[in-house]
Amino acid sequence: MVSTDGDGARVPASERLAAELRSAIESGALAPGAKLPSERELAEQHRIARNTVRQAIRLLAESGLVVAEHGRGVFVRPATAVIRLGNDRYSPRYRSTGLSPFLLECAKQGKAGRFEVLLIERTKPPPDVARRLKLPPDDESVLRRENVFWADNDPVQRVTTWIPWPIAEGTPLLSDDVGHPFGIHGIFEERGHTMARILDEIGARMPTPDERQNLRLPAGVPVLDVLHTSIDTEGEPYELTRFVMRADLSGLRYDAPVE
Repeated sequence: MVSTDGDGARVPASERLAAELRSAIESGALAPGAKLPSERELAEQHRIARNTVRQAIRLLAESGLVVAEHGRGVFVRPATAVIRLGNDRYSPRYRSTGLSPFLLECAKQGKAGRFEVLLIERTKPPPDVARRLKLPPDDESVLRRENVFWADNDPVQRVTTWIPWPIAEGTPLLSDDVGHPFGIHGIFEERGHTMARILDEIGARMPTPDERQNLRLPAGVPVLDVLHTSIDTEGEPYELTRFVMRADLSGLRYDAPVE
């Protein structure tokens, strides 16, 4: 079944139902966590086939508005607390906590933060990493550390860090637990690299299959892709990290002077 919109274009019944349910979700008539009527109920209410209802629900799921739970039904995606990292996250005033920026934000929200180490290796840097760190791309010139960060039971970020090998060699950066009270940045400072400036390059995209699996991403949820470069007091880049963040659980906040 199709109808026409205000411009005379033909609109499939599945898209019309999806638009009606989307409007109910956005207006709050269907609140976060609310269960949608069953396929049978929606089909009867709108006098359409159940496979048409199924297509409408798929459109909503791909938009990140609903989640299907096997054996229970389809629910409006619940509102979740966002792990929001700001431009001050590396400030020395947080050093006394002994927590990384992510773990500190978790603690503020009463969440249990942790990380899982996926990989530590000496390797060749990707071309974009080599260019930003001013390293040769054809040599094993970096240490690569890859982790997944969790808040309670939710994997929130996949984090890949590249460190020039002369900085990392012979340090606890080669271990799962760096063991420094100020984390990896404490080790950088001991190696003569104190953070003076950061450069964050931010984009949004749909996840790769590997990222979808690592972050347990529901259908339709994109990721924030943050490429972070640490720059020392001499103006030299000494560390680059790619944060791939679940967009439904993550945010960024910047409060900086206009120069």
